[in-house]
Amino acid sequence: MNSPNVQLGLPTPERLKQFRIWDSYFTPSYSHPGPDGSSRLIADIERSLPAIRKGEFQKLCYFPHVGVGTTSDADFEKLARTNPDVTLKALKRWPDMLLGMIQLNGNDVRASLDALNRWLRDGPMLGVYFPGGGPAALPCSHRNFHKLVERIAELNGVIMQHTWFTTGGKLSPGASTPSELAELASQFPEQKFVCAHAGGEWERGIRAVQNSPNILVETSGFDSTAGFIEMAVRELGAGRIVFGSHLPSRSLGTELAKVLGAEISDDDKRLILGANYRKLLQPILSKGE
Repeated sequence: MNSPNVQLGLPTPERLKQFRIWDSYFTPSYSHPGPDGSSRLIADIERSLPAIRKGEFQKLCYFPHVGVGTTSDADFEKLARTNPDVTLKALKRWPDMLLGMIQLNGNDVRASLDALNRWLRDGPMLGVYFPGGGPAALPCSHRNFHKLVERIAELNGVIMQHTWFTTGGKLSPGASTPSELAELASQFPEQKFVCAHAGGEWERGIRAVQNSPNILVETSGFDSTAGFIEMAVRELGAGRIVFGSHLPSRSLGTELAKVLGAEISDDDKRLILGANYRKLLQPILSKGE
């Protein structure tokens, strides 16, 4: 009898394990984790477990809200600020599987700096995810981001910035593009940034960050098309690409196939699927050792 992986067209479990997959973009209940701050989030993670197991993922990084202007629900924002267990519940339940990066809104610098001290300096979070919109959001080229990046750099944190190129203009004034991320990254050459979704329109996104060696591109969030990974490896090098699944809202097979089906070496696939992200996180992971 065929294994479930063979039926799905995936490599064997043994083959997948060799890649030591670390997912940089896991999005359970991205927009809202539920009225109590955890119910929908926990349900989404549980719903994702069969795919996580089939993919033989070792670690997944997700982005909890901590009450700094990243949802339109004022009651939840207050709950997240006053009850740390809301943020910690999933990490406590799956401590060997989940990594965390807090969501912050660059519009509120003071509250964001407080959150950085609470969650990065004191742990257990590893970095920051800046969303591509939301209440009063700002594009990452705004000067408000400078103090935040400086503090994140001091704490050895990772920065993941949502980016998207849209034909005809931005989806919202607070959205960020890879070009704006390149502008920000040029002012902080020692800090690493991850360009989420490679900008959506990935050919433009790759070109926009090509001359920014401190920017890596992330692979999820847009339909799988031939040539993406090959172009990214050719123009950026395999060392500047990190894998993201976008589970549970995206297909495991689709997102893995972007990398596994690409015409690149197995060594490059290992870099993209896990080694690059481990290297990126190593400074903050080793801080407490």
